[in-house]
Amino acid sequence: MDQLIKWLLEGDVAIQYQVHRDLLGIEKPALQNRIATEGWGAKFLECRKRQGHWGQRFYQPKWISTHYTILDLKNLCISPNNHLIRASISQVLETLKGSDGGISPFGAEQKCDVCVNGMFLNYASYFGMTAAALKSIIDFLLTEHMQDGGFNCNSNFKGATHSSVHSSISVLEGIREYSNSGYSYRLEELQEVERDCVEFLLKHKLFRSHRTGEIIDRKMLMLSYPSRWKYDILRALDYLQAAGISYDPRMQDALDILEKKRLRNGRWPVQSKHPGQTHFDMEKTGQASRWNTLRALRVLKHFDQK
Repeated sequence: MDQLIKWLLEGDVAIQYQVHRDLLGIEKPALQNRIATEGWGAKFLECRKRQGHWGQRFYQPKWISTHYTILDLKNLCISPNNHLIRASISQVLETLKGSDGGISPFGAEQKCDVCVNGMFLNYASYFGMTAAALKSIIDFLLTEHMQDGGFNCNSNFKGATHSSVHSSISVLEGIREYSNSGYSYRLEELQEVERDCVEFLLKHKLFRSHRTGEIIDRKMLMLSYPSRWKYDILRALDYLQAAGISYDPRMQDALDILEKKRLRNGRWPVQSKHPGQTHFDMEKTGQASRWNTLRALRVLKHFDQK
């Protein structure tokens, strides 16, 4: 384990910060402050346009857009007080509120997307946007909560009747960050929805059909990073540990698969990459991944998997 920690601490400053916080139990604010000026964090910030956006504004091209770049920066754990990022999010809130209350990447007259708003709530909460600015997004998401416990980005577009694990994990991460950041508007309702949504994932054993027991999509068993909007078992398990959810036997299949993906040297690889234009690649597919190793270790630590 010492050699594994040493290898992780040779990585990007964002990895170093999270290793200290999550695996060693040591808060290092000075290390967090360096994320904006070194390594991946600095490279993402350098791509910001003078007008305050990345790519071609909020959602285009996808992985280099404002939306996904800020999500990447949030997941690096860059300081939530970063004034440049906060200014960019404020710009979105001022210009892209849809008529149904959410953020609409396709124009105010268009219906808002549940997945996008779950992710937006995640980073907007982390970077401390005002409670007033987030109220309509909360209202929108609660309106789209489905009877089976989860969410589906087609619920308000095509009348979907069964929740999607992709949409559900994005909203779960958003609710968790909103709660962690001290907001109170409709918080009890959100926490109840969170419990329902977690139960939805567990009923599916994180990756199986609740009807047939078959694997929903084998891509969900592949370890990727960044996750973007897409669901996989490591993303789900990492959310569950971050939310402080206790071990449930319905997680065990996913935990076993995660353990089997561990390389002989104790590390985990990047097994797949979601295609699309990127600012740069943090890691190479097929090689050992500090991101996936860090996330896997904190999952196994939380669920006390030896």
